[in-house]
Amino acid sequence: MRVKSPNSFQELVDFDREKRESRAGPLAGVDEAGRGALAGPVVAAAVICEPGPGLERVTDSKLLSEPVREELFEVIRENSSAYAIGIVESDEIDRINILQATLKAMSEAVEGLSITPSLVLIDGPRRPRLDCPCEAVTGGDRKSFAIAAASIVAKVTRDRIMREKNGHFPGYGFHRNKGYGTREHRQTIARKGRSAYHRLSFKLQLEKRGGGSEGAEGTGFARREDRR
Repeated sequence: MRVKSPNSFQELVDFDREKRESRAGPLAGVDEAGRGALAGPVVAAAVICEPGPGLERVTDSKLLSEPVREELFEVIRENSSAYAIGIVESDEIDRINILQATLKAMSEAVEGLSITPSLVLIDGPRRPRLDCPCEAVTGGDRKSFAIAAASIVAKVTRDRIMREKNGHFPGYGFHRNKGYGTREHRQTIARKGRSAYHRLSFKLQLEKRGGGSEGAEGTGFARREDRR
């Protein structure tokens, strides 16, 4: 399946402008990072930020190198009217499932904003329950400037958490894989078992003789079916 190319910077900006045409207040973008990982939290960011100088490279965080994400993270923070983070840890993910954990992290991020937005754009097909108007935008990190900015803030925040946790759980390579199911990471789990920071509800698919393994989002695992 072909993935749609990201919009240009101006198209990202125009998308947001059209969405808030009839609204008086600011627009917030929300995105998450870590939904498909084997270990660590799911992190969501809510960002209210006007496009301006230094932000022209803002796009879907997955399309950017780590140094560029780190650089843009600081520029976004400096230029944001407000931003906030929501974090749901792996043990809670196991209790409530990854879908509900993602929606909870998004809700916490929006609730943490110091400014109430007139509209919240959520990346993906599902919306959390919020006290302000919100709209789900499938593929939003490649359509909306606000969501793309949130994707960078969420990704960098989570990457920093995983690099710090590498010292607490040595041997799993969290500073490199950020908890995702790389071949090296899966092999380490097969050899050492899971750490207390891994998600026990995620069924690992180890490589089999004669071929590779497939899993959700290319991470080498199959997620437990999301339940409400």
